[in-house]
Amino acid sequence: MAPRPDPTGPYTDGVSLAVWFSLLTASVVISFTPGAGAINTMSNALTQGWRRSIWGIIGQQIALIVHVVIVAAGVGLLVSRSELLFNAIRYAGAAYLVFLGLRLIFSRPTIGTDDSPAPTDPHESHWSMMRRGFWVNLLNPKAIVFFLAFIPQFIRPDEPPLPQYLALVTTVVVVDVLVMWGFFAAAARPFRRLTATARGQRILNSVFGSLFIGVALLLVLLH
Repeated sequence: MAPRPDPTGPYTDGVSLAVWFSLLTASVVISFTPGAGAINTMSNALTQGWRRSIWGIIGQQIALIVHVVIVAAGVGLLVSRSELLFNAIRYAGAAYLVFLGLRLIFSRPTIGTDDSPAPTDPHESHWSMMRRGFWVNLLNPKAIVFFLAFIPQFIRPDEPPLPQYLALVTTVVVVDVLVMWGFFAAAARPFRRLTATARGQRILNSVFGSLFIGVALLLVLLH
């Protein structure tokens, strides 16, 4: 029987603790950095409520898992080295964010007057929220670059790959869910009262629509 790794050594069960902590730290920083995922989460929390915003967050996490699979399969390296592929994904992501932004800005309030409160909020389907969250995160080529930077350091070729990938995915997903649901969605709750009137809805739709478009411009202009 092969000896078990020394838990006090640089590796425990094939994972460098130093690399794991760097992954954890980077995940926290990336999750707290305002971006399309955070905007989508806050928008969902305002229009659908804090509890139901989890469906959009789930969609975003599925996209993160797909990013890991893309990088692990070697496609991510191809994307990062091909300016054509990288730009195609970048522009597609920017176009989708602009579409979401314009749709919000030009959407009509769900109630008829500026001062009458809404008796109930229209519920978007779980699938629709998950699908939007999925595409918002998937069409972000910077996520592929992020995982390309960490996977070679985190995954040891002389150890079983599955437990290592599970540890990486679990870390990234848990951190992002906690930040998105526990911080960004919760931060939107005090402003939910604005959705009770048509005027408030128009203001919020314009603000979040403009934020989506702003992130799209950053995605296109910043390399």
